[in-house]
Order: sequence, then structure tokens, then C-alpha cells
Amino acid sequence: MGQLNVGLLFGGCSGEHEVSVISARAIAQGFNTESNREKYQVTPFYIQRNGIWRGPEVAAAVLQGETHRRGEKSFALSENPRWQFPSEAATVDVWFPILHGPNGEDGTIQGLLQLMQVPYVGSGVLGSAVGMDKLAMKTAFAAAGLPQVKYVGVTRSQIWSNPCVFPKLCDDIEAQLDYPMFVKPANLGSSVGIAKVKSRSELEAALDQAAGYDRRIIVEAGVVAREVECAVLGNENPKASIVGEITFDAEFYDYETKYTDGRANLLMPAPLPAEVVAKIQAMAIDAFLAVDGAGLSRVDFFYVEATGEIFINEINTLPGFTSLSMYPQLWGKTGVTFPDLVDQLVQLALEHHAIPET
Repeated sequence: MGQLNVGLLFGGCSGEHEVSVISARAIAQGFNTESNREKYQVTPFYIQRNGIWRGPEVAAAVLQGETHRRGEKSFALSENPRWQFPSEAATVDVWFPILHGPNGEDGTIQGLLQLMQVPYVGSGVLGSAVGMDKLAMKTAFAAAGLPQVKYVGVTRSQIWSNPCVFPKLCDDIEAQLDYPMFVKPANLGSSVGIAKVKSRSELEAALDQAAGYDRRIIVEAGVVAREVECAVLGNENPKASIVGEITFDAEFYDYETKYTDGRANLLMPAPLPAEVVAKIQAMAIDAFLAVDGAGLSRVDFFYVEATGEIFINEINTLPGFTSLSMYPQLWGKTGVTFPDLVDQLVQLALEHHAIPET
């Protein structure tokens, strides 16, 4: 069997565009080992912020760190509509999308790749969409019996309503949750648009800010807990990695803390009792199956040491692959090297999209 052509798809139309580029660089390097070069040829594709797909020549330049902002402005939609793909896309045997945030891990690009009828790494349309929307995710977790912190779902129309409705909305939230609370857009990743609030005025401001990002917003009860994460790898019979812990000095694990070297400490494995680790690993797999995950996911938890309670926070069906990202680091500490990880993900994609024999 000859080499498989892996289409490495990155960039995208979201606030996590740059994180996607950094993840793609790491993945490209992961394929650049002797064993992987024998099995795969990697063809990069870059999606500009305006949605235009660029072929391997431009994509390779972006991966090498060349500036591309000026090129995006000159390469307008009128010259190359969004629906027009580079000719090299037709040669791809399996896609490796590493697009974070909206239009990347929410089921939209997965639907497009599904219509191409070519295997792709990661969850399908359903798993990606449920894993992206925090309210839908929490509904799926509740149905699976996974414990969660208390939360309230609200909409942009409630927040940006007339002056009589908004105060009543805040009253209702305060009646159900105590301060501090976390206000989050339902459909953004990397902690974008999230605020920790400790008063009524902060709650009002955070709701207004979150409504600027999404029409669905979630308000969660704050909890004094350790933040731990577990990586999942597989399809119908997934496996869980060791459990890692994140410690930081910021108010919460925000975007700057997440992607700035030295702002957070990662403990792998987390110093936890064996029974707690086993429970977290089992819950991670349950969460993965609850959203119909495939290939990979990172599942985040709160561990309340004082009571022994474990609450699931969220699942990320297309986690970051930067040098600071927990997903590849957790598997590395579990014994799966980065090159082996990208190899396994491609093989899992082929398995997941294989047509059953009749």
C-alpha cells in the first residue's frame, strides 16, 4: 500500500485562528518522522479569516511562519469565492482538520468533509456540535448521569431586551446561583468571552459582553475546586489517558493564561488518590460516548477536595495541539509519543469512516 495523502486543514474563521496555525505546525512536525513519512504524505490547506481556502503553496508558507495578513486582504472573495477549493483537495485520502472554535469544531467543517465523502480525524457533525454548544453538552451530560455544577441558560434576546426584562433576568439568576459565577458564551472555545463575576454590576456587564459573542449564554455557579483534565483516544472503545492538573495564579484559566508560556503549571500525573483518578477516567469516557465522540477529546473536571466531589466541566472534541496543549502532553505522559498520536488519529479516522461490509 502506498502513502496516504493527509490533508492538514487549519486557520479558519474564528477567534482561535492563530492557535489553529500553531497546532498545525506541531502536527506537521509530528508527521515528519521516518515511520510516518513512509505511511503519509501531508498536504497543507489554509483557510483565511474570510473563509477562502488556500492551497499547499500558501499553506506551507504560513506553517513556516511567513506573514499572510497582507495576502488575505488582496485575495478577496470576488477573486475566489468561498465554495471554490484548491485543486489539490481532490487528491486527499483523509483530512486532519485542526480548526478550533466556531466554523471548525462545531460540526460545520465536519459536515462539509462528510459531503466530500473522505474520512476525517475527529468527531462527526453530531459529536462536534454537541461538544461545542455548552448548553447542549450539559443536557447530554445530564442524560448520561454525569454530575455538574448548577447553571442557568439565557439568550441574547433576554439580555438585549427592554429595561424592564433585563433586571428581572438578573434577579432570576441570583435566585438560583450564588456569587461568584462564571458567564460564558455557549459556543466559543479557549475561554474567549468568559468572565468571573462577583457582584450584580459585574454580572450585568458580563452578560452584555457574552451576548456580543453568542446568542446562547450559560451562567455557572463558581466552585472552589482543583481543575483536572483527561484525554480520550478511540472510537467505539475509547481509552483514557492519565489525569493532569492545571494550577495558575489568574482568576480563572483564561485565554492569556492558557496560551502564554509560564502562566500555568501542568502537573502530569495529577497528585490525586488512585480511586479519584479511576473515577475521572471513567467519567471522561462516559462523556465522550454521551456526545458521540470519535477520535479524540479532552474532558475537563472540577475536583472538590474538601468533599471528594467530582463535577464534569466540559468536553473539547478538537483540543489544541500546541506545545503548551494538554491533550498531546497527557498522552505523551501516558506513553504515546506525538508522532504515534497523529498516526493513531489518522488510523482511527479511517476506521470510523469505513463502510461496513454487507
